[in-house]
Amino acid sequence: MPVAIRLSRGGAKKRPYYKIVVTDSRKARDGKFIERIGSYNPLLAKDNPDRVKLDEDRAKHWLSVGAQPSDRVMRFLDAAGIMERQPRNNPQKAEPGDKAKERIEEKAAKDVAAKEAAAAAAAAPAEEAPAEETEAPAEEAPAEEAKAEEAPVEEAAPEEAAAEDAPAEEEAKS
Repeated sequence: MPVAIRLSRGGAKKRPYYKIVVTDSRKARDGKFIERIGSYNPLLAKDNPDRVKLDEDRAKHWLSVGAQPSDRVMRFLDAAGIMERQPRNNPQKAEPGDKAKERIEEKAAKDVAAKEAAAAAAAAPAEEAPAEETEAPAEEAPAEEAKAEEAPVEEAAPEEAAAEDAPAEEEAKS
């Protein structure tokens, strides 16, 4: 018979109170149990000594017989010094993987290079700046002419579209 040491819930709705029981693991959570070895009241403060009451002698006996404690009961036994609980949380689990670390390093290197390029452009001699300004207006003028030429085309396009839609609407009515 597989024996477990676990919690059995009691108390009212939203006012839990648990018994620490030794039971057949195949029985229902709040069902029949072999022996009650303690209690747990989660509504009490964590430093309150009445929060967890445990009969340590009986717990040691059942552990020696082969009873398996649940996770929560294992915490209580660890706090009482009866059994050592291995931590289940893996602190390295949240660390990024090798490829993610490489991507982060590459991105940092690109950011540094971009900052250096911006600093080099800002530190360029003042003689080069006027040469760029003279070329820039020459480049903007053809762009403005191209926009002016495109505007009439755009205005004509809606009229043509309306003219094309009109015969289609007349055919649909027929």
